[in-house]
Amino acid sequence: MTLARQIFVPLDQPGVPVSHRIILKPNSTSVHSKERPDVDNWGTGTDPQFYEGIVMGLKELGLKKFHFIEANNFHRWNLRGYVDINERHGVEMNEPERRTRNFRDGYDMTWSKVPDAVVYSRIPHYAPVNEPDTWLLNIAKWKAHGMCLTQSVKNEQGLVVLPYVRFCPGWQMVTGVPDFMKPDIHPEVERVVNKFFDRHSRLNYARYDSRAQLSPMHQEIWAHKTCDNMSVLKTGLAMIEGIYARDGDGFGIGNDYLTNLVMFGQDKFRLDVIGLYLAGHEPGNVHLYRVAKERGLTDTFNPWEIPVYEWTDSGPVPRKLTDFARTPLKTYYLQREGEPLYHMVDEPFDYDKYKV
Repeated sequence: MTLARQIFVPLDQPGVPVSHRIILKPNSTSVHSKERPDVDNWGTGTDPQFYEGIVMGLKELGLKKFHFIEANNFHRWNLRGYVDINERHGVEMNEPERRTRNFRDGYDMTWSKVPDAVVYSRIPHYAPVNEPDTWLLNIAKWKAHGMCLTQSVKNEQGLVVLPYVRFCPGWQMVTGVPDFMKPDIHPEVERVVNKFFDRHSRLNYARYDSRAQLSPMHQEIWAHKTCDNMSVLKTGLAMIEGIYARDGDGFGIGNDYLTNLVMFGQDKFRLDVIGLYLAGHEPGNVHLYRVAKERGLTDTFNPWEIPVYEWTDSGPVPRKLTDFARTPLKTYYLQREGEPLYHMVDEPFDYDKYKV
């Protein structure tokens, strides 16, 4: 609540009118007690008490219309209390499941045409995402994942309506999508994706020879679906909650670390790059952020080009990136031959050579 009171303040100039609807997107992931005891859920998703404190701080400004949006894990939303919190504060929750006819009728979803599409030519989001007079607050989690880390950019994947939200299964959810999705897939998707992939392979970027189950091609497709999604979403503020951070697979396997760290900014890609670095990884080795620069969605994936600040009670104070402690978060991203399944993606990257 103290943080919310400091960063969300009334101004006498244009900002976010209190009549706007606030879209809340925490990472509501949790694991069932059969996988890990409930007390081990700290690192799986956004801390519910942090989430509630932010909502309470926003309500103090006079905001009244809140929408919790999430495509995934409906049956687990209440394992950590999200349903109770939302009901207590009058936050409306979406219904994740849709029938085929719902897509034809546009039931409770907002369609966006993707400019310069690679995989999706149109993307549906749960209403009221992308509707007028809405403002998106992204409260992601700092944890490992098969895509290296789950942070703010990936967290907004959960705004996409099922089954379009399935970004990770590779070609299976591109050329093998259900018939009703096929009109929304770019007609030349195979040629375009393969062209990107071949060029990246020839440039000898790290881990394009990996034989991991979530292969380099899976990563390529995921990156382009993610960029398609980012090109149609406007985020008011992106936050990464790392009070507890988790390594491993981000779910049932991994260790939690009490880092007491929250990161936030208005540029999702820059925020994630800093999050990667502080988690011990070299951002240039993670395909998504290079692809995003190629596609004009960000101006850098180099952490040393991004100004960072420490938020104090007096406001932001400029700092050096090296002023902040790093917490290595091992991941199963693109395992190399002979490398442990859970490892760091920290091989050196020449940012001067690869400007993209």
